[in-house]
Amino acid sequence: MKRNAPFAFARATGGLMIAATLGFASLSSFAQTPAPPVQSPDAVNAAVAPPVDPSFSAYSLAQTCKQKNDNVAQSQCVGAVRGIIHGYQYGVLFLGQRSSLPANETQRVSLCLRDAPVSSIVDEFVGDAAQVSDDSLKRTPAEVALLGSVHMHHACN
Repeated sequence: MKRNAPFAFARATGGLMIAATLGFASLSSFAQTPAPPVQSPDAVNAAVAPPVDPSFSAYSLAQTCKQKNDNVAQSQCVGAVRGIIHGYQYGVLFLGQRSSLPANETQRVSLCLRDAPVSSIVDEFVGDAAQVSDDSLKRTPAEVALLGSVHMHHACN
């Protein structure tokens, strides 16, 4: 019973927060607001795609993973790869449990990594990254590039 107490509190307060937010939103809709300013295409693109952290871009991850003779770089690479993959898999599991997805949708976005050593996933990623320009890799988040590579090589469908 104690283990579920925080969740019961979150459900109770979450409903209050939603009601308060909706009430505030409905009150604010009566206020007259000026029309939003027209944004330039550059501003719109910046809003859609936030800047990539250069310390964790696809380029920096690929450079780290290429350093086969450096134990520190390899442990950083393996840790990042495992973290990204585990985070993604937990996200798919959470999504599958919390929403009603069409048939086979969870299967389509899942990764089939049984008996796939991390070293082979790293090698596949480095090989895939070598086929892309450095400028593109620098603008791509590491998570996006790695998961794209893993999906290409280990998709369940």
